[in-house]
Order: sequence, then structure tokens, then C-alpha cells
Amino acid sequence: MTYLGEGWDSTAELVDGWVERRPRRPEIGPQLLRESVVMPWLAPLLPLPVPVPVVVSQEPVVVRHELVPGAESRTLNAVQGRQLGEFLLALHAVPVAEALRRGVGRRPLPVDRFRAEVRVPGAEELLAKLDGLPADTLVHGDLGPEHVLGHDGVLTGVIDFGDLHVGDAAIDLAWALHSTPPEFTTAFVDAYGVTDALRERALTWHQLGPWHEVLYGNDIGDQAVVEEGLNGVRERLGIGVIPM
Repeated sequence: MTYLGEGWDSTAELVDGWVERRPRRPEIGPQLLRESVVMPWLAPLLPLPVPVPVVVSQEPVVVRHELVPGAESRTLNAVQGRQLGEFLLALHAVPVAEALRRGVGRRPLPVDRFRAEVRVPGAEELLAKLDGLPADTLVHGDLGPEHVLGHDGVLTGVIDFGDLHVGDAAIDLAWALHSTPPEFTTAFVDAYGVTDALRERALTWHQLGPWHEVLYGNDIGDQAVVEEGLNGVRERLGIGVIPM
């Protein structure tokens, strides 16, 4: 047994060649079980390897899946940008009705908590942009460098579909458009066909990302996580970071 790490929702260990995941909080158990229903259907529709969990135990919840090859890429290139663009084109083309039938739902944003817990200049202006965003596409929901794996200059897989939901396609573009090298971003834009409207909404999602970290820090009672999240909020809104 080899400890692989943990995220906000689950822990992962390598057991007999399988990745074994367990929820860190009770409400994550149903999420892992849902992945075991959705991912066997979704995986063949995608051009990169993804986890396909099977249920080992329902009480407590334990799931296992084959190890997706690769690791977080320290450098990103045009080939990988094109690959991710093609991956998201395929994911975003999946029929929403079929996803809903398999238990994937829409995910309301915790706007009231954002308003109460993230008190920084410009907060209301950003929250106002959330009104009327589309929710008509199957999205990964948490696409970032730790979930996009690569090896030898190419992408080898995408992991962590716990936040899979029906929402705004632009949420999956936020990291690729705003936190990657120019050559990666340019290739991604060309492969996906990013429009001005998508680019504008992706910036909103990019700016909103650290707000979730603030709420998570409050949930687990860790002020350091809260402050790190608040600094991320300030940085992305361009209002200055407070030294920790």
C-alpha cells in the first residue's frame, strides 16, 4: 500500500496496482459512488485516459480504479494545449440528457456564503457576473494542473471527476486560458475554438476560483487556508495581497 495523497474531498492510496479512494467527509461518499456509475459510460467518449472507479465497499465507501499514467506537468507546450482543447471539445459535446439520467446534476453556487465570508473590494461586481450564466454543458468542474497528467511532453490523462456537473463550459477553460504558458494557451484556443464570450466568462470563473478555498478553510476551521484563499481572491481581482 502506497499513500498517493489527498485532496479536499478524498484520499488516495495505491493498493495492489489500483488507486483506492476514500471520502474525507461523509457527504463525499455519494459523490464517489456516482463516479462509479458515470465514468464507465463517459470514459469511451473521451480522447484521453480517465479514472473508471469500481465500488469495493459501500459502508464505508471505498472505490478503486486503474492508475491513470503520468504526473502533473511542470512545463506545458503547444502539443498539450491542443490535446486539452480536443479533450474538452469531446467532453462538452456529451449529451447532457444522458448525463442527467446517470445522476449528474447541476451545481448551484454558494453565493450567499461568498457574500458573507469573502468580504473584499470588488466582490459584488464579480458576484453580479454570476447571474444568468449558462448551465447546459457537461463539465469537469475542477480542471487545473494537478488534474491534467502528462509525460514526455504529451498529456496522458485527466483525473478527479468528483465535481463533474452540468454547468457553464467556460469553467473548464479558466485555468487553460489564464494560468498556462502562451504556446499552450494559443494551441488550446485554436483546438477548442474559444470565442470572445467564452473567454470573458472563463475570466469570471478564474477570478472566482480562490473563493471556494476561503469557504473550505472555514469549513475545516483552518485560518491559514482561509487567508491563502483571501490572498488568491485579492490577487485575481487585482487589489493587492496581504502578507501572511
